[in-house]
Amino acid sequence: MTNTIPRRALLGAGLGLLSAPGILRAQAPWPARAIRMVVPFGAGTSTDIMTRLVSQRMTATLGQPIVVENRAGAGGVVGSDGVAKSAPDGYTLCMGSIASHSVNMSLMPNMPYDVLRDFVPISLVTNAPNLLVISPKIPAKTLPEFIAWAKGQRNGVSYASAGNGTSSHLAGELLKMKTGAPLEHVPYRSGSQAVTDVVAGNVPMIVYQVTAVLPFVKDGTLRALAATSAQRLELTPEIPTAIEQGIADFDVSAWHGLFAPAKLPDAIRDRIYAALREAVNTPELRGQLLDQGLLPVAMPPAEFRPWLEADIAKWREVVRVSGAKAD
Repeated sequence: MTNTIPRRALLGAGLGLLSAPGILRAQAPWPARAIRMVVPFGAGTSTDIMTRLVSQRMTATLGQPIVVENRAGAGGVVGSDGVAKSAPDGYTLCMGSIASHSVNMSLMPNMPYDVLRDFVPISLVTNAPNLLVISPKIPAKTLPEFIAWAKGQRNGVSYASAGNGTSSHLAGELLKMKTGAPLEHVPYRSGSQAVTDVVAGNVPMIVYQVTAVLPFVKDGTLRALAATSAQRLELTPEIPTAIEQGIADFDVSAWHGLFAPAKLPDAIRDRIYAALREAVNTPELRGQLLDQGLLPVAMPPAEFRPWLEADIAKWREVVRVSGAKAD
């Protein structure tokens, strides 16, 4: 007599295995469909243009389309918050910035998300270096000379910015903290308006994007005193950095970084980073980014998180000391 197992029992056992978590369950490899890349700023902004250039290259590597979606509002908070509350499956990403994922943490009250808790930092993507420029009416040829001149002005010296809470605003406040110069903030509705007033000599100084001010430096209507990056810029190798001129740790760049919702699996995070790294290392994309005044970066996740923590802490202190507030 042979032992037999009823067919019904075998079928039931098989169904049980199929329903058990992680056992015999077929899962489609990532990515199996289109990826949504949220830009928390408007169409046509530097963040939007850069994201579309990078996404095109990443699409070629990943084999699935990356659909860029603009969700602007509240200085990048609206779109970023939507990503933070999305499923951590790799199909919703955010191209954050120094505003949405660093400065806003201390500048804005009642933030709906915490960058370090609610996001997985994947990589720093680009740095947008700045130049510290002054009106040629000012009798200073170097940054130390400008600081000395400013300290000699009885009523202080004003500096322009693209608006309250912008990187150009906080760069001025950081310079004030580090040098003791009597700098007074004058916010404008846009960076172009601010630069125009410095060119006209109505405001002495601004720290702003290199591509926006470089034409005026070349024609002599602005004088560049310093690059506000850690090293001299490829576009302006003749201009010394603020650090070289004695302003310690004065590294101020408007940056962009790639983020995903918290709890994204490490394997998917690493695939996204690998695709990004391959993209920014292609000569064509590097050239396109440099034309936009952006320095391509591919910082591994293990390095990006502590870098981000330090950046958030730096601007938290600037906001605390200066009392800066968002518009």
